[in-house]
Amino acid sequence: MNIVITAADAGKTVLSLTRQDLGLSSAFLKRLKFSPGGILVNGEFATVRRVLCEGDVLSLAMEDTPDDVSPYITPSPLPLRILYEDNALTVIDKPPDMPAHPSLGHRSDTAANALAYRYSGKPYVFRPVNRLDRDTSGVMLTANTRQAAYRMALSMQSGAIRKMYLAVTDGIPDPSEGSVDGWMRRTGDSIITRENCPPDVSGARHAVTEYRRLAAADGHALLAVRPLTGRTHQIRVQLSGIGCPLTGDTLYGSASTLIGRHALHAAAVSFPHPEDGRVMTVRAELPEDMRSLISVLFGAETATTLEEEALTCF
Repeated sequence: MNIVITAADAGKTVLSLTRQDLGLSSAFLKRLKFSPGGILVNGEFATVRRVLCEGDVLSLAMEDTPDDVSPYITPSPLPLRILYEDNALTVIDKPPDMPAHPSLGHRSDTAANALAYRYSGKPYVFRPVNRLDRDTSGVMLTANTRQAAYRMALSMQSGAIRKMYLAVTDGIPDPSEGSVDGWMRRTGDSIITRENCPPDVSGARHAVTEYRRLAAADGHALLAVRPLTGRTHQIRVQLSGIGCPLTGDTLYGSASTLIGRHALHAAAVSFPHPEDGRVMTVRAELPEDMRSLISVLFGAETATTLEEEALTCF
């Protein structure tokens, strides 16, 4: 990675530029320091104390190495639809019933395994930006470099990454459009489940979810949902908390004969590109099981129309 030092960065040390602007960890900088060609200024070895001048070219050996690769993520030739791809990012359309990363009982059937196979010609490090539950389908962002991961994390923290989901619920929210503003925490000692809670209890974290009702019929609703915070199971817990759990959600609601998983799909994500800042929007079409569910509940002729209407809420 080469960085041409501008007037704005002149006078900074290599350490301050790489830690504050690029977000590199002290451990990674230490590794660069002791690697041949790890840190160069104008083609010559430099320490992290080197003061940079305008026009200098700072070179950092940022590429992933075999030592960076997790031994727990083995390449697997799984089908995976790529929505967008460049050197910094890979955006996938994660299918339902595919975990994001390996865990107990899911060692080789995850999105991480599929991407490791796609990039098996080089060292690959799985860096998810927005994680989706196993049964949630749709747009999932992954960063391909350390710098991209750092900048996407900053965008997530600042709210610059906007997400829109389509959800089918058991129950019809009233009012038809609103915001669920509350607090969540882990349920007891569970590492999986979450619950709504008062703000002054241990582990409470603020959570805000906006929704808009697109259709309603026979005790069900189709919602366009925007989470403004990023808590684990946030949409599932907060919708359940207002009496509208996701259809098919066996953790926070009940099973359904109409769909074999919870009815939640990440339909669109908007984000600033980590390299040039241009705002991008990536969409994922409804998978067949949710399209079928919406058709059964709200009419086959309206399924596509409702999907397009949802995107106007984004």
